[in-house]
Amino acid sequence: MTDSTSDAPAAPATTAARTSQTPPPASPQATTSPKTQTPPEATRDSTASPTQTSPGPSAAPATPATRAGPVARTVPPEIDLETAGEPGPIEPNDVASATDDDGLTIDDRLSTYTESLTSSVIDYPEEFGRRYHAYRPGSYNFPNDEGESDRLDLFHSMVVKTIGYRLFLAPVDPGRTHRILDVGTGTGIWAIEAAELFPDAEIYGNDLSAIQPGWVPPNVRFEIDDVESTWMDDRSYDFIHSRYMACSLKDWPTYIRRVYDALNPNGWAEFSDMSVLYGCDDGTLKEEHALMKWDRLFMEACDKLGTEHSPGPKLDAWVRQQPYRNVRSYHFKIPLGPWAKDPHNQDLGWNNLAQTIDGLDAFTLKLFIGVLGWTREEVIVLLAQVRKELKSRPFAFHAHIDWYVVYGQKVVAEKN
Repeated sequence: MTDSTSDAPAAPATTAARTSQTPPPASPQATTSPKTQTPPEATRDSTASPTQTSPGPSAAPATPATRAGPVARTVPPEIDLETAGEPGPIEPNDVASATDDDGLTIDDRLSTYTESLTSSVIDYPEEFGRRYHAYRPGSYNFPNDEGESDRLDLFHSMVVKTIGYRLFLAPVDPGRTHRILDVGTGTGIWAIEAAELFPDAEIYGNDLSAIQPGWVPPNVRFEIDDVESTWMDDRSYDFIHSRYMACSLKDWPTYIRRVYDALNPNGWAEFSDMSVLYGCDDGTLKEEHALMKWDRLFMEACDKLGTEHSPGPKLDAWVRQQPYRNVRSYHFKIPLGPWAKDPHNQDLGWNNLAQTIDGLDAFTLKLFIGVLGWTREEVIVLLAQVRKELKSRPFAFHAHIDWYVVYGQKVVAEKN
């Protein structure tokens, strides 16, 4: 994990190292979809320290639950947010079939894993057998149906676990945080969980689609809007959270400046996103793999649309180009599949594999058919090849996603 700083104060205890530390006491499950029941309380890893420290305001509001699925609940590895450096290679499991002793297939395991986690504006059109948003059609090229909602909740679970079972990393002061904005809120799961951490704050979530649940905490409000049009409203915020906007925006520098302008003095903004180009530490992922063919074509389609497919590595530079102060940057690796030796990375790998396989149709159909001119049959053949690679045992490759988190503060000099 990379940690890059600029005028950064010492991080408060609320975002301190994430192991040798018992996770927060059990409460409603942070990584559970709002559509599913909370699983039973976790059984802690036997190697974890019994010492417990406060998770602070950025911690997710609950202990992750034990799953009856492929990998038992694990404590994340030690990452000191103050001293972390460039993330090292993820060590693969030297026994390819180490988790195959129960005879379950990859599909069996994924099914168990996901089950355990888990007006004109809403007159949604259907294309390629999937439902899409109606507000400003064409500005977002992925579905908004139930299947995609479930995948987005899986993705949320994965990111929360990746950053230490926290909802964010910025040192936000709950006592001074009265209004929060979650940009591109999707299913609203982040905003709903943030409401538990900030019960006295107004929390707004915006998106192009109204796919959020009807029953939400009283301090949460969802709105339909396009963040690349004229800025949404004249409200100002103490904290603005922006996550997983890859392939959605065309002008990131302007967007990041608009976020800055919408902050109250001393407010914080946090941007977290990915590189769509899969990484691999040991050279096992080759250009001839179907996954890499799909990846390159996906990026080509985004380029033709003018949307940024890999904002993650560029976030730090974009934020520093604006007047933000106290900028901090972090880099994480998320395995694609349960090939890692470390139990926590195995769990992340299952999570990532589940959301990737669930999302392949959503990621591909409209872009490949509508932008690249492929036939539906050609898409089906390529995706079948990708799924075969992802489900192969032993694992065909040791791929990972690179995930980046950057936050900064709007510091305004006091007038004499």
